[in-house]
Order: sequence, then C-alpha cells, then structure tokens
Amino acid sequence: MKRDRVEVRWHGRGGQGAVTAAMILAEAAYIEGYKGVTAAPFFGAERRGAPVIATNRFGPRPIKTFSLVNEPDIVVVLDESLLSIVDVTSGLKTDGLVLINSTKAPNEYEIADRFNVATSDAFHCAIKADLTVAGNVLFNTTILGGFAKATGLISMDSIEKALRKHFRGEAAEKNVIGAKLAFESTQILRTCTIKCA
Repeated sequence: MKRDRVEVRWHGRGGQGAVTAAMILAEAAYIEGYKGVTAAPFFGAERRGAPVIATNRFGPRPIKTFSLVNEPDIVVVLDESLLSIVDVTSGLKTDGLVLINSTKAPNEYEIADRFNVATSDAFHCAIKADLTVAGNVLFNTTILGGFAKATGLISMDSIEKALRKHFRGEAAEKNVIGAKLAFESTQILRTCTIKCA
C-alpha cells in the first residue's frame, strides 16, 4: 500500500545501538533520494539493558513531524526477548512488517498470523564480520542489511554508503560486510507491500 511517508519504530535494549541504527537508516534514506527524513530517540529509564525505542520517518516531501511514531509501518526488533515483555506490534498498520533479529523462520512467530514478519540473524552476521568490541557483539548496523532486503524501500547500496559515512577504515569495512551478510540471509514471510508515493 502506498503512503506519503514511511514510519519505522525500533525496539531494543539500552546499549544495543537502536538510536545509532535509526540515525544511519535516516542517512541511507536521504542517500536513496527521500527528501523528508527524520530520526529520533525515545528514552524511558536510561540504563543499560532497559527497553528503548527509536523512530524514523522518511518520504518524498519534507517532514515536519518529530514526535514518537505511534502507528508504524515497520517495526525493527533488535532483541527478540522483548517480544514477551513489550507489545512491539502496538499501533502497527495492518499491512505492517516486523523485522526481528533472530535465527528463527518468520512463520515461527505468533504475530505472523496478523502481520508480515521477516527475520534476520544480525547477531551471528556481526560475529562473522568480526564486529565485536570488548566482548560485545555490535549487530545494530548489521540489521540494516536485513531492513534493505525485507522492505525494498532502501537499497543495500544506500545502506553501504551511509555506513561508510558513519564509520572509517576497517570499522567501515566490517560494518558493510555484516550488513551484506544480513541482506543475503534475511528471511521474509511475504513480499513487503509498503510503498512510498
């Protein structure tokens, strides 16, 4: 279904990089040619491990709305354990897509009865790309490749360019490799029908 802008809500835990991923997605959307692009964090209890939300809006015309996204077209879940404690589908449009960082197949989730689901094993793609710092696996950028594959709204080329703007040298290479691995391995329940007019 076509809409004048696409709204994305990210669900993660403090320290997983949902805010950074939303910022890079906004950059990629701009590179893709969208004229209106926003990225905004929402913090509740600001502590490591606590649930956090970040949001994006992008479309062909300037966007002047910066409030929290309440009725997303797409939801990205960085930590699948949040599915049991947060209603990640709250407000999700009927043709909406939920992208989950997971090793499971999309049809293994109960929400697949109501919404389109895609899964991307961003965590293990990040490990393969050697995206670890002090023992922490940095998979927030990797799932951007999954976003490109699952939605078709932003190309992998634009994701790569945004990652190379955000990171330099070896860090850029590793992030691009991780995102490409996620792009290649993402599983989609049904072809995404969300389009931006």
